[in-house]
Amino acid sequence: MKISVVIPAYNEEKAIGEVVRGVPENMVQEIIVVDNGSTDDTAKQATLAGARVVHETSRGYGFACLAGAEAAGHTDIIVFLDGDRSDNPEQLAKIADPVIKDQADLVIGSRIKGNLEKGSMPFHGWMGNRLIVFLLRILYGIKITDIGSFRAINVQSLFNLNMEQMTYGWPVEMVVKSARRGLRIQSVPIHYRKRLGESKVTGTLKGTVLATYYMFFVPLKYLFTK
Repeated sequence: MKISVVIPAYNEEKAIGEVVRGVPENMVQEIIVVDNGSTDDTAKQATLAGARVVHETSRGYGFACLAGAEAAGHTDIIVFLDGDRSDNPEQLAKIADPVIKDQADLVIGSRIKGNLEKGSMPFHGWMGNRLIVFLLRILYGIKITDIGSFRAINVQSLFNLNMEQMTYGWPVEMVVKSARRGLRIQSVPIHYRKRLGESKVTGTLKGTVLATYYMFFVPLKYLFTK
């Protein structure tokens, strides 16, 4: 099975090199870092670490993830992880194995059920995740324990989802649409580390408000969409 790693990144020059170098080379055919309009040396550091850099000028997490997936070309599985060092790439096998073994179509690393490094997740982030997974269970019967960014998905399944949420709603849209299509979704516990730098989501008031809005709006929207 061919695996491509996609790492969306915005101003992550301090962390991106370590993240790229931490990806197990024997497991993947390519590492793609999507520079989402960085104003620092993120792209340069990613290149020096051995990644292929793709530039996506439309700002948004979903835009960056989609650009990386499209750039991957012929591959079987795409693994998404963040470029701020919070997701530990050495756990890639744990995330990808259920998809490789055809036991799941989408696997999400669970920070909640795994090991949270001290200071890695603020209380409002933890609480928000607990609420959204509860909502997804009630509305769609999805038995997952987190909605985190470290995930693996069958590439054909990904493109069949016809993703529309190009900013904060991308992670939960992927889960909701996968459930609606009857895909097999799993959570696996992971070790989650304290990020380098400030979070673009839970670290700012704007990011927290928008992420919360999309996390709850998207499941309700697709509940009433054919």
